Amino acid sequence: MLVDHAVTIPMALMWPGREAWPVKIVPIAINTVQFPLPSLARCLNLGRAVGRALDSYGRDIKVVTVGTGGLSHQLDGERAGFINKAFDLQFLDSLESNPEWATQFSVHELVEKTGTQGVELLMWLAMRAALSSAGPRVKEVHRNYHIPISNTATGLMAFEVA
Repeated sequence: MLVDHAVTIPMALMWPGREAWPVKIVPIAINTVQFPLPSLARCLNLGRAVGRALDSYGRDIKVVTVGTGGLSHQLDGERAGFINKAFDLQFLDSLESNPEWATQFSVHELVEKTGTQGVELLMWLAMRAALSSAGPRVKEVHRNYHIPISNTATGLMAFEVA
């Protein structure tokens, strides 16, 4: 499977103008396209498993965990252009100290709240869960949320493990 824009765009933004990325990557694909979609709890558990694997690595290395994808948006159909700013902001608020908050929703409820493509936030949840072993030492250091003149809200969050 080839990597797509979910990998190449963030990497190009982190290392602009580079022909080759100066890091090794391990892409993890989460289905956000074809039903049945994974549950939020399953994505949370996947992220935790990735975190445990990173914690058990025998060498002292620096790791960046990146979750990509849009927040609420729907690109086509009756709800084309749908954005749920209130839900997006609540979801982002939960990521620092309570990522389990999102698991109260079924995938169908998530699609209703975020739009068909808004389920991409499953990847944000898995990314955050990869930091779960750090517990309360996870701290949000940057956040940006923007609704450009387009069909999707955009966001960026950066966390550090103290």
